[in-house]
Amino acid sequence: MLIKIYPENPNKREINQMIQILENDGIAIYPTDTVYAMGCSLNSKKALTRLMKIKGVNEKNANFSLICSDLSHLSDYARVDNHTFKLLKKNLPGAFTFILQASNKVPDKFMGKRKTIGLRIPNNSIVIELVKNLGQPLLTTSIKSDDEILEYITDPELIHENYENLVDVIIDGGYGGIEPSTIVDCTGDEPEIIRQGKGELNL
Repeated sequence: MLIKIYPENPNKREINQMIQILENDGIAIYPTDTVYAMGCSLNSKKALTRLMKIKGVNEKNANFSLICSDLSHLSDYARVDNHTFKLLKKNLPGAFTFILQASNKVPDKFMGKRKTIGLRIPNNSIVIELVKNLGQPLLTTSIKSDDEILEYITDPELIHENYENLVDVIIDGGYGGIEPSTIVDCTGDEPEIIRQGKGELNL
């Protein structure tokens, strides 16, 4: 199913339709402020198992992130000291994935033996509305194509062609980007950029 949602003013009816799918162990593909991503509700074990199968990973190497709606929401799922909070406040919402110590609100099924987690607050109204209305984070992973020239698929209709039999719903929120988020590890003494992507970190 392909649903058109306009980022300038996400329609409540379409958002509610998406929520219903996610609450029933569904997997969705949605735009972010970087590339198109796929994900599911954090509390859906069934959907997580399906997501790992689609990506060809298991619990040990499933390196998914969480999308939160705002800093207060993010703080529920990660341990954030004052110094790190200031850094997050300067850069979010934005094209960053911050690696932080996970709190005990993150389910064990998702964490395995890991203690850290990637967290995002994208600057994209569609996915933020989804998370707000869902009431919990989206477990998320980017979509990559096998084409060496274009690593990420940007056209929602092409994404639909490729994934319609694997996921439950795809949001057409316009063309996506080809540059992933910048990953910043905040688990050491100083923040460390471990992948430079779209976001320029403001220290």
